[in-house]
Amino acid sequence: MSSATTTPVSATPRRAALADPGYQAFVVLRTGFTVAPILFGLDKFANLLVDWPVYLAPWIDDVVPGSAQTAMYAVGVIEIVAGLVVALAPRLGGWLVAGWLAGIIVNLLTIPDHYDIALRDFGLLLGAVALARLAQRYHRTRQPH
Repeated sequence: MSSATTTPVSATPRRAALADPGYQAFVVLRTGFTVAPILFGLDKFANLLVDWPVYLAPWIDDVVPGSAQTAMYAVGVIEIVAGLVVALAPRLGGWLVAGWLAGIIVNLLTIPDHYDIALRDFGLLLGAVALARLAQRYHRTRQPH
């Protein structure tokens, strides 16, 4: 009989990575930019957190077909996809979320009394850019076996 032997995998490199503040920041941002877009995207269908169509600029509502709520359904799908892209490919997903947030900011700046939310979303945009940059360093692509 033959038996296959396996070499034990050392946990030391993983522990070292987890101790690295840059890697910790990458994990926090990746987790946040995965979970938040998915949850907010799902809420576009339920309107539990807020009445989302209120945040659609009238000029955009005039341009897109259907109602503002129908537009929010499309927004929800895009946000869910963006969260999944961050989970699977954070180097691309970070830039995707940053671009999406830039569009949201433009939308919000054209609605009176929404400037505070636009400023908050600018902070999120900076976080998404930081995620994309950190992913460049910390996200490893899977190597074929």
